Amino acid sequence: MSKKEHVSETPATAFLKKHGVAYTEHVYAYEEHGGTAVSARELGVPEHEVVKTLVMEDEAKRAFVVLMHGDRKVSTKNLARQIGAKKVEPCTPEAANRHSGYLVGGTSPFGTRKHLPVYVESSVLGLQKIYINGGRRGYLVGIDPGELVRLLGAKAVEVALEG
Repeated sequence: MSKKEHVSETPATAFLKKHGVAYTEHVYAYEEHGGTAVSARELGVPEHEVVKTLVMEDEAKRAFVVLMHGDRKVSTKNLARQIGAKKVEPCTPEAANRHSGYLVGGTSPFGTRKHLPVYVESSVLGLQKIYINGGRRGYLVGIDPGELVRLLGAKAVEVALEG
């Protein structure tokens, strides 16, 4: 497991504390473009349990968040169909930073700068525990996936493609 280090509070952890959510902290050595494969390896957990936070937008440039297993990709075609959009695509890193208030690689769905609709791959909700970004690079929090629905109103979608 990762070594226990104290991490200064982020907007994400402040949000979780404010809502009384129990979470574990997991600090690891961040690698540029390493993604969930690196965090899963560093934490010693299956990449399937590491959930990535993706900031996307529809054809009208309306931003939203998609939460996906680390070892899966998002079918943007299926996602657009399920949320009633013509097309969806990932935001540019600059737009993602602007919408979320976080740097890419450190984006958490909790405590975002703007309220963003959240969609979650339905099978994520069936896991015992997930590891999701805590608001900075090299920092994940372990939580019950049910909190995604309770706190963020996350809507379940089925858009996973094999990684």
